[in-house]
Amino acid sequence: MQTHKYDVVIVGAGGAGMRAALESADRTRTAVLTKLYPTRSHTGAAQGGMCAALANVEEDNWEWHTFDTVKGGDYLVDQDAAEVMCKEAIDAVLDLEKMGLPFNRTPEGRIDQRRFGGHTRNHGEAAVRRSCFAADRTGHMILQTLYQNCVKRGVEFFNEFYVLDLVMNEGRTAGVVAYELATGEIHVFQAKSVVFASGGFGKVFKTTSNAHTLTGDGMGIVWRKGLPLEDMEFFQFHPTGLAGLGILLSEAARGEGGILRNSEGERFMERYAPTIKDLAPRDMVARAMSTEVREGRGCGPDKDYVLLDLTHLPPEVIDAKLPDITEFARTYLGVEPYTEPVPVFPTAHYAMGGIPTNIEAEVLRDDIHVVPGLYAAGEVACVSVHGANRLGTNSLLDINVFGRRAGIAAAEYALKAGWVELPEAPEAATVQLLEGLRSGEGGERTAAIRKELQDTMDLNAQVYRTEATLKQAENDISVLKQRYANVTVQDKGQRYNTDLLEAVELGFLLDLAEVLVVSAKARNESRGGHFREDYPTRDDVNFMRHTMAYRSVDADGTPGVHLDYKPVISTRYQPMERKY
Repeated sequence: MQTHKYDVVIVGAGGAGMRAALESADRTRTAVLTKLYPTRSHTGAAQGGMCAALANVEEDNWEWHTFDTVKGGDYLVDQDAAEVMCKEAIDAVLDLEKMGLPFNRTPEGRIDQRRFGGHTRNHGEAAVRRSCFAADRTGHMILQTLYQNCVKRGVEFFNEFYVLDLVMNEGRTAGVVAYELATGEIHVFQAKSVVFASGGFGKVFKTTSNAHTLTGDGMGIVWRKGLPLEDMEFFQFHPTGLAGLGILLSEAARGEGGILRNSEGERFMERYAPTIKDLAPRDMVARAMSTEVREGRGCGPDKDYVLLDLTHLPPEVIDAKLPDITEFARTYLGVEPYTEPVPVFPTAHYAMGGIPTNIEAEVLRDDIHVVPGLYAAGEVACVSVHGANRLGTNSLLDINVFGRRAGIAAAEYALKAGWVELPEAPEAATVQLLEGLRSGEGGERTAAIRKELQDTMDLNAQVYRTEATLKQAENDISVLKQRYANVTVQDKGQRYNTDLLEAVELGFLLDLAEVLVVSAKARNESRGGHFREDYPTRDDVNFMRHTMAYRSVDADGTPGVHLDYKPVISTRYQPMERKY
């Protein structure tokens, strides 16, 4: 075992982690731990853009952006956090421009902007051009730009270090424990502040746009320490995943004029959202697509998808603004977007819930009290700026605004806080976890359990849910957790043991799937990304509140989920019907 000592440790090197590192490293001695090489982080998969009310192309302001965020999130958004994000959005974009990010430009040389789902002018009057973009590679460009600036400023990276435990003592943060993939060694990082920026958990679903590594490690670690998770029932299903694969086609395609059509050639979104049609919020579009398929208007031999039509767009526009996603259609489906519509269907995309934080990115242990020295930002966190449904392009904004805030807050705390003593044998729980899996002889295979988990989640907890389907998923997960206790890892080696790595990740996925399903079963309403067919309307009387899930232990020692709730923070916008 090796021990290291840093003022601030950041877990994750995606957009939120590196944006935090740029602020923290200027103020304190900072280490960034990541289980991937930084530029392989999932931020690089984000395509469409980062929104800010720059008003470079059309009239716009941050208050309209705030209203769209609150309304799009089906009024479960904490409005103080949304105001912070939308106000600071303009500086966040300009900061990236100054760092060297190559945004698309207008003929006058300003940052270009395009339309995106749910973004409107004058409180819903019509769609507005608010998304700042670099073709359809915006996330990739942000990731590269932030990494280059981290290298420039001498940020210390520990690449392929998989954080498996949070070390606390007397209720305060003391550091983290990490497993080095290259050697199999355990490392303890003592720190005054820890920032979790480790991303989402989309791999609980089979059909997902998420990378294989998005297994909710940060959320799972915090959960196992007895800290809560917030609003985990709200998972976004992006409307336009490649049919049968889940690979994402950005909303930018519809922002540039792409049209969704059913088997009759109808532009069906005109029936669901007459004002902004194909640019309605993602939850509405995903449900509309699913409804078209369920009612027999799907396309293909099995009538199980709809079509994204780009054929009316000039090829030069497609090549200039949508090069990657059109290449995906050619590569993975053999479809030529110039002349053929692309088969698409909703794919699990983004977790609105996560580790609860306040607007300073401090992690909450309950409704009010923070955990000293612990911070979170990005998809792993729940501020909550996304409420029940995240608007497109608000994710890249979130990681930059709250990543920056987390870095500043963590560094300032570290400058004035004393060191917390490490408890005796801080690595013990991690060693026990790894050796327990490595020595297991029960015969169960990680891949088989993971497949069954993903199958039941896709079948029972996806776009449409009911009490019965969620109960079925809950029962399935319970059985799978029992089987997980008998998992056998075939590779007993130390170096780059991906068999062991995937077994650890599966444990986190099972925990988080259970929290999602239990939270969803208790929310007897439909709101945003959570749609209950047995409770199809929104219930503001009983459920205008955030779900807070806590880990409980039964009398026989079996872990479970206990639910509590906290109020939504409202400042200026009261709930109203979501018409688009």
